[in-house]
Amino acid sequence: MSNPIPARLAALRAAMQQHRVTAVLVPTADPHLSEYLPEHWQARAWLSGFDGSAGSLIVTQEHAGLWTDSRYFSQAEQQLAGNGVQLMKLRVPHAAEHLEWLQQHLHDGEVLAVAGDSIALTTQRQIERRLSETHAILRTDLDLPGEVWADRPALPQAPVIEHDPAYVSVPRADKLTRLRNAMRKLGATHHLLSSLDDIAWLTNLRGSDVECNPVFLAHLLVETRGRATLFVQRAKLGDALVAALAADGIEIADYASITSALNELGAADTLLLDGSRIVDAIGAAIPPVVHRIEAANPSTAFKARKNAAELDHIREVMRCDGAALVCAFRRLEQRLAAGMTLTELDVDKLLVQERSNQPGYRGESFATIAGYQANGALPHYRATPQSHSTLQSKGLLLIDSGGQYLGGTTDITRVLALGPTTGEQRRDATLVMKGMIALSRARFPKGASGPQLDALARAPLWASGMDYGHGTGHGVGYFLNVHEGPHGIRPPVTCGALVPLEPGMISSIEPGLYKPGRHGIRHENLAVVVEAEQTEFGEFYAFETLTLCPFDRRALEIGLLNPEERAWLDDYHAGVRAALSPLLEGSDLEWLNRHCAPL
Repeated sequence: MSNPIPARLAALRAAMQQHRVTAVLVPTADPHLSEYLPEHWQARAWLSGFDGSAGSLIVTQEHAGLWTDSRYFSQAEQQLAGNGVQLMKLRVPHAAEHLEWLQQHLHDGEVLAVAGDSIALTTQRQIERRLSETHAILRTDLDLPGEVWADRPALPQAPVIEHDPAYVSVPRADKLTRLRNAMRKLGATHHLLSSLDDIAWLTNLRGSDVECNPVFLAHLLVETRGRATLFVQRAKLGDALVAALAADGIEIADYASITSALNELGAADTLLLDGSRIVDAIGAAIPPVVHRIEAANPSTAFKARKNAAELDHIREVMRCDGAALVCAFRRLEQRLAAGMTLTELDVDKLLVQERSNQPGYRGESFATIAGYQANGALPHYRATPQSHSTLQSKGLLLIDSGGQYLGGTTDITRVLALGPTTGEQRRDATLVMKGMIALSRARFPKGASGPQLDALARAPLWASGMDYGHGTGHGVGYFLNVHEGPHGIRPPVTCGALVPLEPGMISSIEPGLYKPGRHGIRHENLAVVVEAEQTEFGEFYAFETLTLCPFDRRALEIGLLNPEERAWLDDYHAGVRAALSPLLEGSDLEWLNRHCAPL
């Protein structure tokens, strides 16, 4: 089959000539600035051939470049080969970021086009400031990729449903009341939301418009005087659901009518919006006479702090998820020992089979990463029928997976030793484990943020001259997106927000180490911030580990762990065994006991 990418780029360049456009920027974005996109908005992947979840494509008549970060360097090199698109590495020394590159290459009167429904208001302003220095022009009224995408997929039509009331502890009417109180404190009469997880959380609704994320395409306009309008395709909602929403003061309007509704706002209205979560095409519909307040969506902070009832559900989900993983890992180990041929694809099948046996399971929270040996060195690797490895009874298998349950969302990474391992592999796995334990055991004062704690997980690697190129932790939703803000554990960024870690916030703890062509290591648990103690120096917090699944200690060099680290690992495994034993029997229980035995 011939490569379609060059023809697609040629069609785009022809459209550029027709519209007198010098360059086209194609971000990874939709009108909701989601991390994972419905196929309808995957223009960057369609034009470049690179299907990673992060990257920006720039096309001129002479050049096509794909900017992405170190998580995807190897994947991008493979997928871009022969496409006429050059990999442009982000955050490496002496390499221009994509906006800097545009500033360097666009000059007086030249035009950059980017679809207004794929760029945040804040980014649009940033680009305009840069281009103004070279007197270039930004146009957001042209969607040139959409113009040449003849067989573009339609918008998803999946139904919208109520989150099961058994797992909902706060009615949507109460959530809207809390939101309106926050709006009043800021002086807003209206609040516009386009971020899908915020909307799903506020309305206690769920959908499946985005793969692995239980959200639905919608906008929400909330007024302080008690009215709210949900802009969504009416056909997705049953009559009973529409009536239930109306009883809580939520009206339904057509998904595409959001711009018309915004146009009706006037000088007496004050609109609260988050410029980093609203696209230019939506923002352009707001009349200039409307007073704007640009601030973070209050609901983003609200949903980040899980309440006691939600945490109880999440802890039970962790038991179920851990039991499923024990069964899957035991079956994997048994089949390899029996000489059966297994591939990375079979790992995903085993995980889905076992998770599907658990109560409340609704699907994967992201596409499973099962990377054997060298494939484990690709942080966002995904095995496909066309490209995957066969497992052998030696070396390391990295498995990063998660499930969506009615009572919570899981995300876990384990590294399994399938047989004999090298000293280098065990040393690397142990250094990463030491970092994970250090962060898991941390005590920190109220007000501390993730970037202030990130170095704890990296210190053992730094001491050996090694590091990893991704963040150490991300927030996790409650039967929502597996990645959520506003908090995170990552290296400090100049002018970056320092969001305090607060009780109820869930974060992954996932340090890693990747050696291309050899192996990759990542250990990951989810943990919730809890109150620890009050001292003369103030209030201190800690992490309660939520994830329940054994680590494969055969992949570790136990002698490199100090007594405190060995004690933490033994205590963790004792807790795992106590939590999971009632859910397992026979060979699965034997497997659990063997892997949780004290060191």
